[in-house]
Amino acid sequence: MDLSFARLDRDVAVTAMPTELAVLLVGVAARQAASPTACVQTRLALAAPADALLAPAHGAFHRAAALALTRWQEE
Repeated sequence: MDLSFARLDRDVAVTAMPTELAVLLVGVAARQAASPTACVQTRLALAAPADALLAPAHGAFHRAAALALTRWQEE
């Protein structure tokens, strides 16, 4: 499968997007960028550096699951 960009032929006419559609798409993108979910995601991305995610202080990627497995093995 070829996922490269298609070459632009000089013989093909370029058509412009209707102004109303362009304004609508810009409005949708702006509302999505300002949504509560996007704001939380931005704060989460800045919370910890990638190194801290790959080597947590407690030694487990998912601490709750690691504690549950440890308890299960002790029973």
